[in-house]
Amino acid sequence: MSKLNDILEQEALAEINQILETSDATAVKLIQEAEDKAAGRLAIQRKRMESATRTARHRAEGAAELAVSTARIQAKGEMIARVRKKVLSAIEELAGKPDYSKILTALADEAIRTVDGAESLVVNPNDSGILNDWAMQKRIEIRTDPALRFGVRLVSSSSKRSVENSLPERLDRSWDMLSARVGQILWQ
Repeated sequence: MSKLNDILEQEALAEINQILETSDATAVKLIQEAEDKAAGRLAIQRKRMESATRTARHRAEGAAELAVSTARIQAKGEMIARVRKKVLSAIEELAGKPDYSKILTALADEAIRTVDGAESLVVNPNDSGILNDWAMQKRIEIRTDPALRFGVRLVSSSSKRSVENSLPERLDRSWDMLSARVGQILWQ
């Protein structure tokens, strides 16, 4: 019986070894499948992360470009505003220059060519003495308006038409073109 026991024991051991080998092969196969699956998921996650990183980088670059563009536009606006302020300051200084009377006379001459039947010349109270002789020669009444500066306003006899010809008003009319030109000069 001991022989039978030995045979049975050997068969049982062979069967156990067969089961262990099959289990080991199955375990290796399952481990390989799990590793492949994990590697696939990891690759997908990596691609998602890379895509998210690229998207975030593009957004950050876009935001940075927008900030730089906004800063440039603001700087240009500030610079053009400074130029306008300097021009207005230069106009203010004209009143003290010796040629100011010639400038006012030229503005009045331009204005009278556009108004038929001019009846009155309106000037700033500080400028009435400068254009008094001019108004008398043209037989036009001279009136004052403290709001009118650095120029003249001619009013027709019917008071339906008036023409203002002042340096600030001319600057206002031409400022869009002038500021565009200033921008070109400053940022070429």
